[in-house]
Amino acid sequence: MTNILNAKRINQITTFLKSLDIKSKRFSEIIRTQNISVIHNFNQAFIHSSEDKIINYEKLEFFGDAVLRLAASNFIEKKYPQMSVGERSDLRAQLVSDEWLTKLGEEIDIEKLIIKGPKALGDKNSKNTIIGEATEALIGAVYKCFNSIQEVNLWLDDIWEKDSEKFLKAPYKFKSKTVLQEWCQSKGFNLPVYKIIEISKKNGDPKRFSCDVFIEGHKKSSAFGKSHKQAEANAAKVLIEKFITTGKI
Repeated sequence: MTNILNAKRINQITTFLKSLDIKSKRFSEIIRTQNISVIHNFNQAFIHSSEDKIINYEKLEFFGDAVLRLAASNFIEKKYPQMSVGERSDLRAQLVSDEWLTKLGEEIDIEKLIIKGPKALGDKNSKNTIIGEATEALIGAVYKCFNSIQEVNLWLDDIWEKDSEKFLKAPYKFKSKTVLQEWCQSKGFNLPVYKIIEISKKNGDPKRFSCDVFIEGHKKSSAFGKSHKQAEANAAKVLIEKFITTGKI
């Protein structure tokens, strides 16, 4: 059963936790001693519901969502104390997004720890979603070690520092539709109109959907994406980059 830990699984989990390089003496100590209750908690963070309907990562994921937002707020308060509430909200939205969680999960190679049932194993489209969810559950499990966000911030602050710099340098790359909407409103134009055409039926195809952006009835840019959302965001990004190049923004 997935909730029973053998020596191989314990070593796999402790090796993974060491690789996170969380600079905390008390966290290192629970890894060194292989505290079984703590290891069991982490093991649960890696179990998908397709494998076990009762013992899986869903509760830790739910918990991790709140922990992540609090830790990100804590980071922003320390790093950008002069930032307005609105700016903080925008930045935090990027630092706790599903896309950010999936990227982090890929960087730490969390997938090698995840236990899935046959149904999820055969569903390639759910791969990124599961990676993001398990990463959020992992964050919840790190918090539960000490009921403190200290270790979460010790782990994520350096990552957030790099990612927040990228976002603040070019926010349109991360929220292109919002930036384009605000630009239209500043010019007194109607909101952008996005028209989607499905080009391919293949799931995961980066050119499955084509999107054209119209402003005041005129087509201004086009782009592809593997989903409606991605195609729209890419088309908006293309247009904003055109505006930057021509000095309109």
